[in-house]
Amino acid sequence: MSKRAHTTELGSIACEELGELGAGKEGWLVDNPSLLCALDTHSLALANRSVIVVLGWAEPDSTRLKIRPELSPISAEFVTAIEWLVFDEIRVVVAGTSSGSLLFFSLAGDLIHKQMVYPARIIRLRVRGTKRDLSHETSSEEVCVVMPGIVARFDGSDIQNMLHQWFQETRSQFWDPNPRKRSSDDFGRSYGKLPYQLWSVSKYGTCADAAITGIMPPPLMEIQSNEHYYCGITVGEDAVISAFRLSEDKNRSLVGAILSKVVPATFSTIASLSKMIWRSDQTSPRKSDEKPQPFARASPLTCLKDFPRKGEKLTLSPSGTLAAITDSLGRILLLDTQALVIVRLWKGYRDASCLFMEMLAKKDTAASGSSYYEPTKSDYCLCLAIHAPRKGIVEIWQMRTGPRLRSFQCAKGSKLLQPTYRFGSSIASTYVPLEVFLLNGDSGQISVLNRTLN
Repeated sequence: MSKRAHTTELGSIACEELGELGAGKEGWLVDNPSLLCALDTHSLALANRSVIVVLGWAEPDSTRLKIRPELSPISAEFVTAIEWLVFDEIRVVVAGTSSGSLLFFSLAGDLIHKQMVYPARIIRLRVRGTKRDLSHETSSEEVCVVMPGIVARFDGSDIQNMLHQWFQETRSQFWDPNPRKRSSDDFGRSYGKLPYQLWSVSKYGTCADAAITGIMPPPLMEIQSNEHYYCGITVGEDAVISAFRLSEDKNRSLVGAILSKVVPATFSTIASLSKMIWRSDQTSPRKSDEKPQPFARASPLTCLKDFPRKGEKLTLSPSGTLAAITDSLGRILLLDTQALVIVRLWKGYRDASCLFMEMLAKKDTAASGSSYYEPTKSDYCLCLAIHAPRKGIVEIWQMRTGPRLRSFQCAKGSKLLQPTYRFGSSIASTYVPLEVFLLNGDSGQISVLNRTLN
């Protein structure tokens, strides 16, 4: 069967702006470990150590943008992670750096917000959420920041409020004939510091990847507690898989809570008064380094050590109940994140990458029904798309223990991508299934994996 039966071509990303990222050389998309990719519905963001390129692939005349973040030359700071944040009409690109900072950029290339998370390299930005439905009593949306041995969680509502404030300010300044220009020191202060939780998950060694899978029950001794607990999964070199119960840590002392609010405000007031008193031609002193936020409580639950196997990458299902984990021995482990047990294992997939997707469960759903029939959520089944670059194939397996539904050849230099989670999306009349895209770096063609089996 030809390749056309398995994918549908959507557009091309080929443009001159990609030359700075190495485009034009065979394998440029997959051979450079510093090259980062993030996909939105009709846009792609790519980044290397010092530049971010944003481009559309649906139309030939789509907007193309280059962003050059202001990075610290003293610490040799560079971009280490990138992701989209989509809130209805607001779309921004967020980058993580080797110094532990988050940089929020508008699609005009302007820096919206800058915030230090923790002075360590950010290795992954994970955006996910669950909306309230029959299977979920509450909705939860978050941005998870992964660093070696450290996990941070930003609530989606806090980021949304900050971006709405920026959006309203931008619209008001559009009509202002003399808009106020902000200095670089204003970023990260004008909208306030985003609150977040921070955990150390290095008990079993530093992690290569991690994820917060969702809310979990409290310990038996704290059933009456109003505190939220999250389940954190890590993969790494010392322990292939580790699991932690992450506490919000609301039991901090009252004195500590007061000091955490008063001291920064007092320091800011003193600094402002000193600038007013000592006016001179000398440059203003450097802002003092921010003190890292203290860690909340992370209680280890279990771990899997199997030397010399090492955990490499992790991907979550939409509900967070399944995780696909690749290791250094070419195996793919399917983990039930609630029972914390391995429920499936694939062998012979070195350097593989995995993404969850949804396909029509019945072959005749679309063929035998009316031409006006729109599949519902119950018509789809959860699957795992596996890209094995050494074999040059993409396989699709039905979850949890179903058969292989599809296998087809893909071009060398290709990469699996998935659009980012869209925050606060209203419930549409038709269900939008989880899709996986295939980007051929050498040709620039981007395709979507077909959802039907026939």
